[in-house]
Amino acid sequence: MKYIGAHVSVEGGVANAPLNAQKIGAKSFALFTRNPNRWASKPLSVKEIDLFRQNCVECGYSPDFILPHDSYLINLGAPDPAKLEMSRNAFLDEMQRCEQLGLTMLNFHPGSHLNQMPIDECLARIAESINITLDKTDGVKAVIESTAGQGSNLGHSFEQLATIIDKVEDKTRVGICVDTCHTFAAGYDLATPEGYQDAWNCFGEVIGFNYLSGMHINDSKKGLGSRVDRHELIGKGALGLGFFRQLMADSRMDNIPLILETPDPSIWAEEIELLYNMTNKQ
Repeated sequence: MKYIGAHVSVEGGVANAPLNAQKIGAKSFALFTRNPNRWASKPLSVKEIDLFRQNCVECGYSPDFILPHDSYLINLGAPDPAKLEMSRNAFLDEMQRCEQLGLTMLNFHPGSHLNQMPIDECLARIAESINITLDKTDGVKAVIESTAGQGSNLGHSFEQLATIIDKVEDKTRVGICVDTCHTFAAGYDLATPEGYQDAWNCFGEVIGFNYLSGMHINDSKKGLGSRVDRHELIGKGALGLGFFRQLMADSRMDNIPLILETPDPSIWAEEIELLYNMTNKQ
């Protein structure tokens, strides 16, 4: 079964996220548990935590299909020691917020070398950051998002993602979120039937589907291998509707959160309905 949703607003408090997801017919959702553009945010109140948990139960959302996203400022591979420490502290806070809310996953961009350190060293530093955080938390999986490879961002190849996983000590608490726009922009030709099969065969061989914990399902404004991260509406970009039909028919993507991050929230309900109409399983 497909669990399609979107990254919904938490305006007014995180407890509103499941309510906003329900309004658009989502069976899964993503959210920020704190301001994604600040290094520090006020702690979650006991009242907010309890209300979030209550709303999730009442709206029928299991933690298995909720994929929170961390702050955009965090760089777990930062070359600068001070920025690295800030990033690790913020990442730990994000993971602890997930623990408080009863969530079991945290999605994050792996990090960037900023042209100041070798790629291999940066990948090792990212894994070290994950290990440090997992040692201080419990029950929350670190879900690494595939990137487009824009600038000095790492995690754009399946090999880089596999290298990070290989260096994470607790393999039960690490996973991958494949962003369809990012992966296409990174050079994996998901838009053609042959390219689609080749890309996922590669994913299975290099990483393994046991690590696929969620997906961001977005079309791409830019072309194959552009290395440019620009999301587009479903079927309106370079990936096209054919790709999404293949995805919706692919049982390997069952029972994980499939999250829209397309650029017009006002039509998310329509996009969710469109995607569900592509599968015979709903």
